Amino acid sequence: MRIQGKRLKRTRLVQGGRFVVAVEVEMVIPPDDPSEPCYEPETIQLLREVAEHARQEDKAWLSERGKVYELIGSPDEGRRD
Repeated sequence: MRIQGKRLKRTRLVQGGRFVVAVEVEMVIPPDDPSEPCYEPETIQLLREVAEHARQEDKAWLSERGKVYELIGSPDEGRRD
């Protein structure tokens, strides 16, 4: 089901495990309530799938859908308090 209204392209960051994926999605400003853009159900499903594939560390699938960033370490890694 397509929501009527003005369409905007936006980049959303989705985190899953040690990955963050920058995904370009479409948002819609509905004429009935132009106060805030919303997602269509297909876009929400895509964002959920991206998060799940990120948790599974599926880099090949993720790289087909956006830019993939991976945490490779942190200054606090291995630190014991």
